[in-house]
Amino acid sequence: MSGSRIARAFAGVLMGVPLGVAELAVLALAVPARLVPALRPAAARGVARLVAVERGRLSRWLGHETAPPRAGGAAFLTARAVLGLVGGYATASALFLTGLLLGGGTWALITGESDPVPLELPGVRLVTDSGMLGVSSGVVLLAVSALLILGVAALERRLATYFLGPSAQERMRARIAELTATRSGIVEAVDDERRRIERDLHDGVQQRGVSLAMLLGRARHTPDHERTAELVEQAYAESRRLLDELRSVAWRVYPTALDELGLCAALEGAAERAGVPVTVHYGLSGRPATRIETALYFVAREAITNAVKHAAARDILVVLDEDEQAVSVAISDDGRGGADPSGGGLSGLARRVLALDGTFTVDSPPGGPTRVTATLPKAPPCG
Repeated sequence: MSGSRIARAFAGVLMGVPLGVAELAVLALAVPARLVPALRPAAARGVARLVAVERGRLSRWLGHETAPPRAGGAAFLTARAVLGLVGGYATASALFLTGLLLGGGTWALITGESDPVPLELPGVRLVTDSGMLGVSSGVVLLAVSALLILGVAALERRLATYFLGPSAQERMRARIAELTATRSGIVEAVDDERRRIERDLHDGVQQRGVSLAMLLGRARHTPDHERTAELVEQAYAESRRLLDELRSVAWRVYPTALDELGLCAALEGAAERAGVPVTVHYGLSGRPATRIETALYFVAREAITNAVKHAAARDILVVLDEDEQAVSVAISDDGRGGADPSGGGLSGLARRVLALDGTFTVDSPPGGPTRVTATLPKAPPCG
């Protein structure tokens, strides 16, 4: 542990002592001033300025960055003032006593005025001199003082984190961990989506293609013209079903209407294919960013599909809304509930939303109703 770090912490802790006195004085005036409407702005400004000074002291001397407080500045100053006065007094007292012991012991050793001092220990009797004892005690107390300084500084940082939010380093570490998790999650979501597409192609399109080939082969080798015509008719019907299946798979992968006509039209198309009444309330003033629009669409479409397929819903409501910072989609149904957020479809949606710095919630008690909500920032993250 470097001496410069201890020295900076000591300076920061000592600076907190007069600041604590000033903070208590300002708070003593600010609390009653808040009862007078005309004085509230001045009281708020005084508290805000002291908080700014504290943030500067924490950054400069204690190496701790904090976010500007949205609220709770007075509570922080109150707790900080008490800690600053008590911690500063204890630190200064310990260092003063350390100086006396070291100074007195050293002086006694230099001048030869050190007196013998007996030390009684269990089973042992030692004799030392007062000078050496003073120096030894001073060294021990110096180490204790250093630990006390670092302890008070750590409490200062913890208090600032509690009231003012995490430091810049902590926010960066949390952000890195979040990005790592969401990157891994989106890779898993893409893999799940690929597997789902493969199943759709294998179980639907491929089977219809095989059926079509078999009908055409039978028609080719049948000598009976009437039977041949019948098989060709069946093959034609199967080809239509194959085309419908291909269009369905393509629509589930990505609807062209989303790019060409926008989110509202794409959701109306999803509502038409649902097979149950789906009401869409579109409250967005304009088209969101492409990635945000795509995520909103897939959340709504997957929630509609789950409600019809697994919850036996008879009525579904889709509401899109926005504020200054975010857009959201909420899908509610009257099905039997019990949706599992960790299931493949919903967990994939959650990973998609989290990758865009959004939030995803599922409220689905047994017996219903179910409500799936996704909120996304209007400006998607870079990258």
